[in-house]
Amino acid sequence: MPVTPTRDRVKPEEIDTTPKRRPPWIRVRAPMGETYEEIQQLMRSKELHTVCEEAMCPNLGECWGAGTATFLMLGDVCTRTCGFCDIKHGKPSFLDWNEPERIAQAVAKMKLKHAVITSVNRDDRRDGGAPIFAMLIRRIRQLQPGCSIEVLIPDFKGSLEALRIVMAARPEILNHNVETVPRLFKGVQPQDNYAWAEATLRNAKRLDPEVLTKSGIMLGLGETLDEVRAVMRDLRAWGVDILTIGQYLQPSRKHLPIERYYTPEEFAKLKLFGEEIGFQWVESAPLVRSSYHAVDQVRALSIVHRKLYG
Repeated sequence: MPVTPTRDRVKPEEIDTTPKRRPPWIRVRAPMGETYEEIQQLMRSKELHTVCEEAMCPNLGECWGAGTATFLMLGDVCTRTCGFCDIKHGKPSFLDWNEPERIAQAVAKMKLKHAVITSVNRDDRRDGGAPIFAMLIRRIRQLQPGCSIEVLIPDFKGSLEALRIVMAARPEILNHNVETVPRLFKGVQPQDNYAWAEATLRNAKRLDPEVLTKSGIMLGLGETLDEVRAVMRDLRAWGVDILTIGQYLQPSRKHLPIERYYTPEEFAKLKLFGEEIGFQWVESAPLVRSSYHAVDQVRALSIVHRKLYG
C-alpha cells in the first residue's frame, strides 16, 4: 500500500485540499437561542470581536447559549498566516486603546465568573500588544470583582519583556497553544517557532508559579500519535498544568487539508496518557477547543478554587 506523503515533504500545489467527509462523531450544534442572540447583540453594540466567530469554532452555539464567549483583542487582522486559521491576515490597523474598557464592560454586563481573552498576533509591535492584555485584566478586576481570567496569548516571539507585562497583571490562567508537532510547525504555522512556545510557557511558570499554565494541540494535520505524546511530555516538562486536544477541522479549501479524523477512543487514550504523566486537567475529544469548558477547569483546580471561591 502506498504511503501518503506528509505535508513537510510535498509542495503546496500537490496537496489535495478537497474536504473529507466528516465522520458521525463530528456533530456541530447550530447557534440559536435567546442567550446566544443577547451575546451577539452585545458584541455588535460594543464593536467587539470574538474568536468564536472569527475562527469558526464548532462550539459557538453551545458556549454562547451557556453565556460564555472568548473575546478577541488587538483587532481582527493577524500578522501571521497560519494554514489552519480562518482569522484574516495582513497589515493590521492601529491599536485601539479603548478596547479593554469595552470588553471589561461586556464582561460585567454578562456577569461572567470566568472570562477568556485572546488576540491576533501583532508582530508589527515590539511588545506584541502585551500592554493591552494587562490593561484588560486590571479593568475586569475593577468592574467584575471575583471574575477569574484566562488569557490565550501569542508567543510574542519568545520575548520575556512582553510576557512579564502580562504576568504582572496576574491572570488565573496563562494559555499559549503549541497547535502541532515540531516536524509540522513550519508547514502549519510558518512564522511561529516551537522554541518561542517553550520560552513562553516555561517563563510564565517561572515568573509566577501560582498562575496555571495551559496549552493545546490539534490533531489531523499529518502528525503521528508518537509525536503527539512527545509534545505532551515536552509540555509537562515546561510546567504546563492544563492541556486541550481537539480535531482540526478545515475551514475552507484554501486552508490545510485534514489528513485524517481521529476517533473518540483515540482522544480518550490521549486524555488518559496526559493524566498519567501529570497534567492537572486534560480535555481531549474531537470538538475540544482551547477555551472549551474553561470555567470548569478554573473552578475544579484547587489552587484557583481556593483563591477565588474558598
